[in-house]
Amino acid sequence: MERRTLLRAAVLGGSSAVFGGTLWRGAAHAAPAQPGTGPYGALGSADANGVRLPSGFTSRVIARSGQTVTGTSYTWHSAPDGGACYPDGTGWIYVSNSEINPSGGTSAVKFSSAGTITGAYRILSGTRQNCAGGRTPWNTWLSCEEVSLGYVYETDPWGVNAAVRRDAMGRFKHEAAAADPVRKVVYLTEDETNGCLYRFVPTTWGSLSAGTLQVLVAGTATSGSFTWANVPDPDGSPTTTRTQVSGSKKFNGGEGCHYADDTVWFTTKGDNRVWQLNLNSGTYELAYDDSLVTSGTAPLTGVDNITGTASGDLFVAEDGGTMEICVITPDDVIAPFLRIDGQSGSEITGPAFSPDGSRLYFSSQRGTSGSSSGGITYEVKGPFRA
Repeated sequence: MERRTLLRAAVLGGSSAVFGGTLWRGAAHAAPAQPGTGPYGALGSADANGVRLPSGFTSRVIARSGQTVTGTSYTWHSAPDGGACYPDGTGWIYVSNSEINPSGGTSAVKFSSAGTITGAYRILSGTRQNCAGGRTPWNTWLSCEEVSLGYVYETDPWGVNAAVRRDAMGRFKHEAAAADPVRKVVYLTEDETNGCLYRFVPTTWGSLSAGTLQVLVAGTATSGSFTWANVPDPDGSPTTTRTQVSGSKKFNGGEGCHYADDTVWFTTKGDNRVWQLNLNSGTYELAYDDSLVTSGTAPLTGVDNITGTASGDLFVAEDGGTMEICVITPDDVIAPFLRIDGQSGSEITGPAFSPDGSRLYFSSQRGTSGSSSGGITYEVKGPFRA
């Protein structure tokens, strides 16, 4: 399914809003939500972990930077960032990047079918400022370096196979990745004020060792048609990848990226926008833009990591803002799903759902201390929409 954006937004009581005026194609426009009436209802008081949640949801801390993960001897990394979940028999694995430079890398936590932590370990070491990334359909984790001329590393969530640097995916200030199994490509965001959106076309789907890096080419408007052009020198030196192709569209600080249903959603922090590519029609448009909010307070600020659920809901984490994860529904409502109190010097990172969709994992990158050594990784459990 595609969304069609009417570029209209309104805040209702400061608690929920129309999401870019979007409509599901062929569906009637959703009725505006009332204050506090997002799909999960109003947030309650902060729990013992400082997390405000809707009724029926609970939180727990699963790891803290510099401390051993419960039930293991493994010390959790500093500045936890992008993450993803993987099925592991009847249990699952959550992987999490470390956004420190040097010695970034990625760690993993294993869970049993009951959600009990059964192990924790390192799957990538010796890299720089690993920010976001993305999961592949063949169950590897793409860990991206958010530094000039940074690389993408393909890692094994089980920690059995050594991580591999994927040079063909280009050298630039990588942020997030999202795999498209229909077109057999991987989309990549770039965290620069004049960054681009890329896609990597592997020579063989399922292997990222060789392929073609392309950049999105479009006009300067906030909507229109787009094409892809090959990047002549993915190495990015001496000429940066974002300046090699005439007409490549610039995005102000690319962040999270998510693919579903022939659509790519990605966020840009510099202008606080959520964009969408409608892949079937070859068009792009704004899905959320806080400058379009006409009254009250913008419900989503500091857009960052983004993920989605089988129900079609999008979950967007805030870098700062009011330390919320906001939900954006297919029927045009945006509302806070959770908020962390007392951590204004931090940001929310790494939202990812367990394979059965019943648990949401995420981190507060700097926790209550405001320092990279104060990161906290959480789990939220409850009646998520199927």
